[in-house]
Amino acid sequence: MKPLYIVSAIRTPFTRAGTSLAGMDATDLGKAAVSALLARTGLDPHAVDETIFGCVGQPADAQNIARVIALRAGLPEGKPAMTVHRNCASGLESLTTAHAKMCAGQGEVFIVGGTESMSNMPLYFSRSAMSKFGSVMKARSFGQKMGAMSAFRPMDFAPVIGLKLGLTDPVVDMNMGETAELLAREFKISRERQDAFALRSHQRAAVAAARLQGETAPLYVMGKSVEPVLADNGVRVDTTLEKLSRLKPMFERHHGSVTAGNSSQLTDGAVALLVASEEAVARHGWQPLGKLVDYAYTGCDPRRMGLGPVRAMDALMHRSNHKIGDMDTIEINEAFASQVLTVLECLKDTACARRAGLETALGEIDEERLNPRGGAIALGHPVGATGARLVLTALDQLRETQGRRALVSLCIGGGQGGAALLERV
Repeated sequence: MKPLYIVSAIRTPFTRAGTSLAGMDATDLGKAAVSALLARTGLDPHAVDETIFGCVGQPADAQNIARVIALRAGLPEGKPAMTVHRNCASGLESLTTAHAKMCAGQGEVFIVGGTESMSNMPLYFSRSAMSKFGSVMKARSFGQKMGAMSAFRPMDFAPVIGLKLGLTDPVVDMNMGETAELLAREFKISRERQDAFALRSHQRAAVAAARLQGETAPLYVMGKSVEPVLADNGVRVDTTLEKLSRLKPMFERHHGSVTAGNSSQLTDGAVALLVASEEAVARHGWQPLGKLVDYAYTGCDPRRMGLGPVRAMDALMHRSNHKIGDMDTIEINEAFASQVLTVLECLKDTACARRAGLETALGEIDEERLNPRGGAIALGHPVGATGARLVLTALDQLRETQGRRALVSLCIGGGQGGAALLERV
């Protein structure tokens, strides 16, 4: 497959929803990431053929958010932009869409990435309330308006939480946490294992704090004063197994094991990558970080969406004629500890692999190579941006360790999986 080169990559700090970056919406965050990328590379904006960004919760005032980001970041108005959406893999989708466009002769240089402000997910009214608001707007006389307004009841003003809707699969009527509980039960992933995995994520992220900060560009948030946001704030350096064990299950109160502590965090952040064809890299004299060698997307049962990476990695390994053991680093998004632990079981155990739809197991992952800098349990999961963050982190780890190959993968709400094979140049 014709490779697509990743020339440069940068991200904003990832911060917990409702904290440091809550005052910036998804457009602001995406614009900040693209501006930082342009500043770091010194790239002439006219050299960019197209901007492609992932976003799951697009703001109502920024439809086709990629176009708004591109223009606000200073890219020429004559250069197109498009927004892509594949739930949790939207950031990865931006990269693979750029690859498809390059192969089709539709461009050579792209800015891709993802953005999400989970702090600013909207609140909605119920259909009943919206109908009543409509009646008020249609009323012409004062008396008609008062009559329409008298139809409201207190419950009409109870908001419908957009974030809760977005994290619920409408086909199977299960939220993402409930799918994680299902995997924990079916594959016998204990609460203790989940909490231990979560603790490891925080510990690794804490040890790698300087390297993680090297991935980011600082932000300066305007308020009553200018507040610098210099680093991720989701890492809990003081967490312990005892503290994690005291947290109550979130999705099944009496018999559940999935908690806020062993799940990914709701987070704000954005990622931007400069990617280009081999010919463009040579023409500009760029020294790329690595290249996208191959990728695969697959489907699975939406009730068990966490199994998505198993099938996607299997498809990718067969397509590329590689084995799990060939990978120097592996990034699997930590949507939930139970989900990642189930994936690991399915990769190493043939009986579990068959339950996930494989003929045989792919092979056991060396846990020292898995998410060496921690993952979304510690860093957070701004859903539109995470796929691009995995690529950034994996390539930076290859640079640090002088490794050759990296595998990134993630489960996707709705019952899909995505995986990509990267190589250091």
